[in-house]
Amino acid sequence: MDLGLRGRVALVSGGSKGIGKAIAEGFAREGAKVALCARTEDEVKTTAATIAEETGVETLGVRANLTRTEDAEGFVAATVERFGRIDILVNNAGSARGGVIEHLSDEDWEQALQLKFLGYVRLIRAVLPTMRRQGGGRVVNLIGNDGIKHCYWEIAPGAANAAGQNLTLSLAGQFGRENITFVAVNPGPVRTERWDGLVRAMARDMKLSVEEADRLAPRSIPLGRIAEVEEVADLVVFLASERARFVNGTMIEIDGGQQKPLMDALRDG
Repeated sequence: MDLGLRGRVALVSGGSKGIGKAIAEGFAREGAKVALCARTEDEVKTTAATIAEETGVETLGVRANLTRTEDAEGFVAATVERFGRIDILVNNAGSARGGVIEHLSDEDWEQALQLKFLGYVRLIRAVLPTMRRQGGGRVVNLIGNDGIKHCYWEIAPGAANAAGQNLTLSLAGQFGRENITFVAVNPGPVRTERWDGLVRAMARDMKLSVEEADRLAPRSIPLGRIAEVEEVADLVVFLASERARFVNGTMIEIDGGQQKPLMDALRDG
């Protein structure tokens, strides 16, 4: 299936590793030019160079800390200067500390909103003038199923995710008339570099061994496993493509049908 992405320009935040890297690779394999940012300059430039070498497409790697407005604006400006346009924005950068309320400080809450919500706001705000001049664009926000499948040991990520989901649906209504569309992708557990840390936090807060905690998430998913990064990337690339151009103002969970209350039941059982 031709996704109609050849020659398009995709901007991916948090693109040096994990889900973001898989998304950038997915766009490049479809022939799109890719700009990616991350906070570590060596990592993002190495990833961009590797993708270019493997796929033959043009790439750009930019160091940016999206807790700073000037970095978000600089990333967008560098992309426009290099490629002349931005057709797709994928907001992916950011994480929030899991844990129950007793273990979360004010700093943890502030960091969750800075990275998982305000960073998305900054990039969207920076990219909108370019998309409006072009007559359209596509924004895909990687958020998370914690925003709609609530659990008390992930309340900071859940709060940030719920804010991002509200933002996505609200902007879809505002900018759809200008052919700028917004969708949210809400992954459940995904096997990334962060997974081990999330399991350790869950073990601490739920008073389980690390081995027991690592089994809870897969057992709450009917498919019996957590997602791989490529599975999330495939969905994002499709939603950003011409094949999905009429999809706007919606959210899609990619979590294998996870039933989070089962995690409590399995722990107690």
